[in-house]
Amino acid sequence: MDYVVLNVPCRDEQESEILTAELADFPFESFETEAGLLKAYIPGERLADCKAEVDAMLGSRGLEGRYVAIETQNWNALWERNFPPVEVEGRLLIRAPFHAPAPRGVAEVVIMPRMSFGTGHHATTWLMASATLDLGVAGRCGLDMGCGTGVLAILALLCGAGRMTAIDIDDWAVENSRENAAANGVGERVEALLGDAQLLAGRHFDFILANINRNILLADMPAYAATLSAGGDLVLSGFLAEDVPALTARGEELGLSLVGRRERDGWQLLHLRRDRA
Repeated sequence: MDYVVLNVPCRDEQESEILTAELADFPFESFETEAGLLKAYIPGERLADCKAEVDAMLGSRGLEGRYVAIETQNWNALWERNFPPVEVEGRLLIRAPFHAPAPRGVAEVVIMPRMSFGTGHHATTWLMASATLDLGVAGRCGLDMGCGTGVLAILALLCGAGRMTAIDIDDWAVENSRENAAANGVGERVEALLGDAQLLAGRHFDFILANINRNILLADMPAYAATLSAGGDLVLSGFLAEDVPALTARGEELGLSLVGRRERDGWQLLHLRRDRA
């Protein structure tokens, strides 16, 4: 498959992270930063369908990108070069198969990203992983919405969750979630599905992990609330501080009360809970 790389100069690391999150809503499959330049990789055949929207988004931020066609690469080698292990509060190590195992007493999730978003390096994935460790998921059934690599679904299962459903709109992500779940010994307890919130009709979950973006979260929160058990937990990330009031207000309208809030590098996490009544 032929790829195109979009090169965007970024003023600082925070701008690079924000832009990565924005571009992840399009069919970009891998990201790396190099000397103030964000590189976003996309299959050439999928660029035409979104290029105008991507350019408009960049323009609204006062940025301009340059598209360069690239030859087929060894993508695993690319990830190996740009994917150091991620440590979460001394409690969890997210690593690739080529990294050293976690120290004794530290949980680990082993993933090979293969172009999917969600390696733990982005602040929102780190926040979600930390919250999952604290959520108390043992014996409960959950949903990883916008699963990427499946890292959160896998982590929940390793923390004792009974079953997990992992949903993403990207077929690469769905396949990668299946591969990673199997590699971590939890493949039989993960149902990985290609699609969006329309797949939730008629399903029920004890907790939902959704690391996407503000607009999709606001649009899909009614579906989350409808499928969430009474007293169930909804953990959201993928947005900034200015988005919190709109999301908490939407939650209140749907009978979801704010339990907690976390922040990392400007990115936010909200923990909501469905009322029992």
